[in-house]
Amino acid sequence: MRLILLWVSLVLLTACQDSTTQQAKIFAFGTEIDISIYNEDRATFEQAITDLETTFTGVNDLWHAWQPSLLTEINAAIAAGEPIAVDENVAEVIAQAQALAKDSEQLFNPAAGQLFSLWGFEQDDWFSSRPPPQSSAINAWLAAAPDMTDIVIREDQLYSDNPMAKLGFGGFAKGYAVDAAIDLLKARQIDNAIVNIGGDLRAIGQHGRRAWNIGIRHPRQEGVLASVEVRHDESVFSSGDYERFFEYDGKRYSHILDPRSGYPADQAMSVTVIDNNAARADAAATALFVAGNDWPKLAAKMGLEAVMLVTASGQLELSPVMAERIKIINYDGEPRIRSIR
Repeated sequence: MRLILLWVSLVLLTACQDSTTQQAKIFAFGTEIDISIYNEDRATFEQAITDLETTFTGVNDLWHAWQPSLLTEINAAIAAGEPIAVDENVAEVIAQAQALAKDSEQLFNPAAGQLFSLWGFEQDDWFSSRPPPQSSAINAWLAAAPDMTDIVIREDQLYSDNPMAKLGFGGFAKGYAVDAAIDLLKARQIDNAIVNIGGDLRAIGQHGRRAWNIGIRHPRQEGVLASVEVRHDESVFSSGDYERFFEYDGKRYSHILDPRSGYPADQAMSVTVIDNNAARADAAATALFVAGNDWPKLAAKMGLEAVMLVTASGQLELSPVMAERIKIINYDGEPRIRSIR
């Protein structure tokens, strides 16, 4: 992990810059993390960044899916049919992931790591062109149907009776890390800040007298599709087929896999969720992308209110709450409002 401190003004979508906003960039999870803190002295800012670097390093060391980590040790034990000791903090993270998986009807499925391995997304060169996996391998995975109900923690021992279960927190780890970072900043009495991991973020407080104004990426064009003002303490997370994909014989294969079919979900280009919890927003964005046309029903089950989805055909769909909040910047059609129920 590399840490670079940049004493610059924050540039989001605000009309002017403010010299009292300080920003640092940390590189972790294979992406850039931007931390912006408003109206704090330099010493407080520097100490916060040092502490955040430790936090992100710890999360990365615990939960990296294919480089040596506690997670790879857990998966090796599951594959061998053996129990493995886990501490209370690890058990709490897994319990949180299990609850989100249940709420999403297992469309957010952190136990599907073996499926992601089949597709080649759990490796450093995930972007390289390659043929999709054989249907027989996908069918074998579907027959085993691993999900988070297969992961059992009793006392301090984690085990699974399904050897096809393999944990991977790609649709959850960023949100979990952002929540941990914001909790740390709040504990340091820092009231106005943004933690942004690769475009997914949680913001607290304000940018001076203004709300934080956040751009939402267009899934097919340069620039932003829409913007939204983040209020006091909210997370904005997106999932899209533009994030991680490879191409083979002219076809794009996204990293967002549908555990019901074993193939990439193909009913959406992107999903954006606003929620007060980054881990839930992260998992929900993935689950709603997989749900596709059925996203309003799943959003209701997950307790979400603010959702935006761009369908595979490019139609912009909004929940009523999201329609009231966002400013559409680059979309020529008429948005479709869909009630969450």
